[in-house]
Amino acid sequence: MNMISNGPKLYAMAAILAVPAMGAASVSAQELDSAQNEEVINVYGSPPTDLSGLAQGPDIEGFISARTGNTLQITSPDGTTTTVRVSEGTDIRGRGGLLGLGRTRLTTADLLNGLPVTVGTVQWSNSLLASRVRFSNSDLETAAMIRGATSQRFAEQGEAIEVNAAATEALRGRVANIDQYNVTGVTNVYFDTGRWNLTPSGESELCSVARQANETPNALLLVVGYTDSVGDQDYNQVLSERRAGRVVNFLQQECDWAPYRMMTPTGMAESDPLADNSTPAGRAQNRRVSVNILVSKALDGA
Repeated sequence: MNMISNGPKLYAMAAILAVPAMGAASVSAQELDSAQNEEVINVYGSPPTDLSGLAQGPDIEGFISARTGNTLQITSPDGTTTTVRVSEGTDIRGRGGLLGLGRTRLTTADLLNGLPVTVGTVQWSNSLLASRVRFSNSDLETAAMIRGATSQRFAEQGEAIEVNAAATEALRGRVANIDQYNVTGVTNVYFDTGRWNLTPSGESELCSVARQANETPNALLLVVGYTDSVGDQDYNQVLSERRAGRVVNFLQQECDWAPYRMMTPTGMAESDPLADNSTPAGRAQNRRVSVNILVSKALDGA
């Protein structure tokens, strides 16, 4: 930031030097008051469009957790945040297509909250300036969908969730109150910051819980998604729903769990944390989906 300041000290010095030459009587008090009451003028530089020659900064990987104008806040997987500015000289591209080799040149308007990004930076005026921003086109599509924040658009991208809507609604007609069920088992699978893709260990655990539930006659599954406290409420609500949807799809498509034995999945955003969100370890425990095995109390003898 470049700053030019016309402060009171400068005008006071000028007034002191002028008194011997002009005489005290010749100096107007009104003129001094006017000079000392002038406002400080700040001149802020704009980010350059030519980034060549600027010192290299760190590469940053995370997701856009906040944006004001051309200033981005990037949250890394460990929860740390970094402020980065973008300019007309920032190279912004999305990757997609076969093997992810195709790249599309995009603009700063495509840098949406919730978008996972990799950012290369240079140092400029005591701050970091993005030299390049990379992300996948599929992540951009999801971030745009979250920004729209309509359940209709989310449902259209919810893969196979709505395919089983009729069976789910029929089941809900029989399940008026969750208190009518005993929870006989709970399994949690965990996610990276801002992500909803399953890990290999998570996939293995889901099929294991499906086999366990299949051994219990009339057992149902209730899937609930959660997030940590990183990001705003609207983003976390959709992210928790997205995680729950991914788990439901995997259970039905890969673990052969019958759709009519699945209660309506739900997302709870930051609610019901398992651990303290102020630590990276605590946030990692809270980025989860809980799969609950339910058995009717009437059938379970309770």
